[in-house]
Amino acid sequence: MSMKDFSLDYFNLTGQTAIVTGGNSGLGQAYAVALAKAGADLFIAARGANWGETRSLIEETGRKVHFFQADLSERKSVKQIVDGCMKVYGKIDILVNNAGTIRRAPLLEYTEEDWNAVMDVNLNSVYFLSQEAAKVMAGQKRGKIINIGSMLSFQGGKFIPPYTASKHGVAGLTKAFANELGAHNIQINAIAPGYVETANTAPIRADEQRNAEIISRIPAGRWASTSDLMGAVVFLASRASDYMNGHVLAVDGGWLAR
Repeated sequence: MSMKDFSLDYFNLTGQTAIVTGGNSGLGQAYAVALAKAGADLFIAARGANWGETRSLIEETGRKVHFFQADLSERKSVKQIVDGCMKVYGKIDILVNNAGTIRRAPLLEYTEEDWNAVMDVNLNSVYFLSQEAAKVMAGQKRGKIINIGSMLSFQGGKFIPPYTASKHGVAGLTKAFANELGAHNIQINAIAPGYVETANTAPIRADEQRNAEIISRIPAGRWASTSDLMGAVVFLASRASDYMNGHVLAVDGGWLAR
């Protein structure tokens, strides 16, 4: 690509198909809607079946959307998702590994059950779904995989050992996959959101002291809204990021800079 060739069309996803896991609420919904607004058709896999709002938001863009109810902690779901998308659309251009879970408890009390539950969704499903989708993408000789990390991809946190381990693992898998998949013209990168206003973070924001501590550390002076992450996912899904591979992109209002 030369400078003369570049245009805003490089961000256009018209004609492409994207899988988004956990895409029926919160950040996953924002990623799905952003991709639709850029022109992609969606295949959304999530544990819940509350599709109504997400369906309306995507159909308003004029794009197609198909929903598939799946439990990402179950290994069989991986092939079902890939096969389902191929049956509906015949290809997979973009995969967004957004689905995740968190369980909080002090380290000395943390159970093996909770450890396994978090790792199965947050790390194992990312590995196996990326691997399965990459087989399709390698045959197409193109594709984009976008993993979702966290500030806990860089830091330790408290009371969430498997979440921290899984998000460090997501960063590692992003780099490992990039080293092998680049030869197939597949780019795999990750987004590491900072503190975002979602239903999951409502209890933290309701704690006045904790909320004030967090905001005081963010140079932007506020929590992110889900819309603050929409540009990043479109960029990483588009031709504009074709020479970007194995990178973890922090969208954090400057949190890590402190």
